[in-house]
Amino acid sequence: MVSYTISDRPDLKMVTSMLEKAFHKIPDGTNLILHSDQGWHYQHRKYRDMLKGKDIRQSMSRKGNCLDNAVVENFFGLLKSELLYLQKFASIEQFKTELVSYLEYYNNRRIKLSPGGLPPAVHRCKTLGAA
Repeated sequence: MVSYTISDRPDLKMVTSMLEKAFHKIPDGTNLILHSDQGWHYQHRKYRDMLKGKDIRQSMSRKGNCLDNAVVENFFGLLKSELLYLQKFASIEQFKTELVSYLEYYNNRRIKLSPGGLPPAVHRCKTLGAA
């Protein structure tokens, strides 16, 4: 059996450092659920322990069931067609700036056919206010 450390696997390091950055912004006790596919790095003990340490519930797609990821796959399709394929980026910094701008637009201003023609953030606030 081959044993890897995190430093041996840059893709695991990328995922765990993403979590560390998110943890600095997410307050404790938010009762979050984090959904992913069944990629090996999402099944890795280090990743699972990090989630458990922040009381974040892990959710994974069922093996071979693309419908479990339909919402996020739809989002990535929109991201590609509305941002990625429309321009060439001079640098990774430019891409990051454009991505942050797109996410702000998508969440707060982009009109959706459903639910109720509201952008996601507006719909979420309205739904949480009614609960």
